[in-house]
Amino acid sequence: MIRILLAEDMGMVRGALVALLGLEDDLEVVAQVERGDRILPTALEHRPDVAIIDIGLPGIDGVTAAALLAEELPSCRTLILTSLSRPGVLRRALDAKVAGFLPKDASPQDLAEAVRRIAAGHRAIDPQLALAAWDSAESPLTDRELEVLRLTAEGDEAPEIAARLHLSTGTVRNYLTSVVTKLNARNRVDAVRIAHESGWLV
Repeated sequence: MIRILLAEDMGMVRGALVALLGLEDDLEVVAQVERGDRILPTALEHRPDVAIIDIGLPGIDGVTAAALLAEELPSCRTLILTSLSRPGVLRRALDAKVAGFLPKDASPQDLAEAVRRIAAGHRAIDPQLALAAWDSAESPLTDRELEVLRLTAEGDEAPEIAARLHLSTGTVRNYLTSVVTKLNARNRVDAVRIAHESGWLV
């Protein structure tokens, strides 16, 4: 029996996935969460074989949660579900050691088969998403610059970002200037748009 943790914030979708997976004789959903920051503690408690994670979750996003799982509970392999086809997102997921990546409109059979492949130690990545990622540009931003831009996208001003990241306000402004320059953006708002469209920000 393959034990599954399911992370999905929409109750109806989560219920449908549990029902679909329950139709398979060898798959069992042992835990469900609706927030990204609940994934790791729940996984440590239930020790699933595979975590099926929606990419856009409150708390922390699915890729960040997958990276934490890979670090803290490497026996649990992850499958990301996404309605986003942005190639940069797949690049981030692969960097986070995600074993599978499927669009949310994949068939129930494809989902079940992907879970089995991942549990057996293989990868399961949608071919169209993989081709798009292969052709995409890598993010020119550092991890810190992405972090600052992510907080900017959430509406934080430089002093708030500085306090959250334990940096000076001047340093945060320098990061934002660097981000705008690297992305050839008109301003911070434009930089957020470019990063979102490229899939570098979830």
